[in-house]
Parts: sequence; C-alpha cells; structure tokens
Amino acid sequence: MGSYRDLDVWKKSIQFAELIYNSTQDFPKSEIYGMVPQMRRAAISIPSNIAEGWGRGTKEYLHFLVIALGSCCELETQIVLSQKLKFIDQKIADELDRKIADVSRMLKALRKSLKEKT
Repeated sequence: MGSYRDLDVWKKSIQFAELIYNSTQDFPKSEIYGMVPQMRRAAISIPSNIAEGWGRGTKEYLHFLVIALGSCCELETQIVLSQKLKFIDQKIADELDRKIADVSRMLKALRKSLKEKT
C-alpha cells in the first residue's frame, strides 16, 4: 500500500463527505451556522483522520481511526435529526445511513487488521 489514498475506506469517506456537502446545500438559512457546518466538519474529519493517522506509527494510527469512527457516529445522529426536522427527505437519509454504515464497517475492519499486526 503506497498511500492512504489507496485505501478504499479513504476513497469512500471522500465520496461521503462530498455527498454530505451536496445534501446540506438546501438546508434552511437558519442552519448556515448550526447543523450545516457541524455536519460538514464531521464528514471532513473522517478522511482527514485516516490521512493524518497514516503518517504516524501504528498505535497513533489506531487512535486516529477511533476519532474517525466517532465522527461517523456524530454524523449518524445528525442525519437522523436532519430527517426528523425535514431538512432532508427519507430517501436521502436512508442513502446517507447506508453510506456511513459502509465507512464505519470499513474503519472497524482496518482497525482490527492493524491491531492484529501489533
């Protein structure tokens, strides 16, 4: 593996962050300083922590992957709330839920693989 850019989980998390950006574009203006930037920051945090941890030792990398997983959980909560507040419709919420579940699953698998090597 040459770079974190070669990791499928990094690629999927980049695509997911892009989807979050697109999905929050039409949120109410009242959320421009509320939920929109919080969701975007959490989405950006996932691939960013994968990348940052890559450049460190295995023990630190595991820690950065835990942070990325925390951001996944944060986004899951924000997606639920966004749907309940009618900022996004059920179809979009379901798609976001599926994609964040995939990223979470892949992060857990990467963590498990790294733990086994230590």
